[in-house]
Amino acid sequence: MAISTHSSSLLDTQTLSALANARVAIVYTEWNDSIINAQLEGCERILAQFDAKVAGKYAVPGAFELPFGCRRIWERLRELDGAPEAIIAFGAVIRGGTPHFDYVCQAATEGILQLNLTLPIPTIFGVLTLDSEAQAWERLGGPHGHKGEEAALTALKMIAFNRHK
Repeated sequence: MAISTHSSSLLDTQTLSALANARVAIVYTEWNDSIINAQLEGCERILAQFDAKVAGKYAVPGAFELPFGCRRIWERLRELDGAPEAIIAFGAVIRGGTPHFDYVCQAATEGILQLNLTLPIPTIFGVLTLDSEAQAWERLGGPHGHKGEEAALTALKMIAFNRHK
């Protein structure tokens, strides 16, 4: 299990000090909105800390729809001034009593992977796959760090990486 405090290089932000005017779009699900809101708050807190611009926040119904939503946002915004340099996909899927959880998680994961292989900008995987709601709160300021903040740091680091190709 990955714990952010055991990944000190992820939390090292020295490489981001020279990053100027980064632009990030956020696509998030309507399911599990209290969890999603906490992810968004952490993400926006980090983006503001580094003077990054949120190029838009867009809701989709669920995690299955995240890949389509991310692609459409890129297609709509790519030609505009201020087009995003990264997209963060936020969702929270909680295991139930049927295989539905596995199908949704696999589809969201593979869809976001395909975006990373086809779009010229990174799509950050911010989908929490959980056995219980309690696990979400462990990952949103609890012992497992704050996954909304970590997604923002990942987006900023990937923007820096992409700018220095």
